[in-house]
Amino acid sequence: MARKFRVGWALGAAVCVIGGAAGAHHGTAAYDMSKLVTVGGPVTDFEFINPHSEVYFEVKDRAGKVEKWEAEAGSVTGMVRAGWKKSLLKPGDRATFTGNQSKNGSYTMRLRTIMLVNGQKLEIERGEDYAN
Repeated sequence: MARKFRVGWALGAAVCVIGGAAGAHHGTAAYDMSKLVTVGGPVTDFEFINPHSEVYFEVKDRAGKVEKWEAEAGSVTGMVRAGWKKSLLKPGDRATFTGNQSKNGSYTMRLRTIMLVNGQKLEIERGEDYAN
């Protein structure tokens, strides 16, 4: 009986540790969740993969210098529920991206919405941690 208790306790502890690590990976600590930035330009790549999709695009600054941006999106399942599909974005497609920029000032963001040139607006489904 004591052995079953120890095994059960060890399994429970392992689930908590693994769950905590997964939550930390998908946290918002690296992003400034207090404000949104909106930038636009052509898509260079779209990775429709788990645990979260990535959109890569270029933005020209006021001086004409090209900034290479990366936007972290949601999981494939959540994005499909929100109307996304793998063929949605192709290199060269132009769009406007809105999200929370990285606190370190790099050209990375936690994506919130994309506005396509045809006027279609797509949002990212993320659940409660996305409510900010």
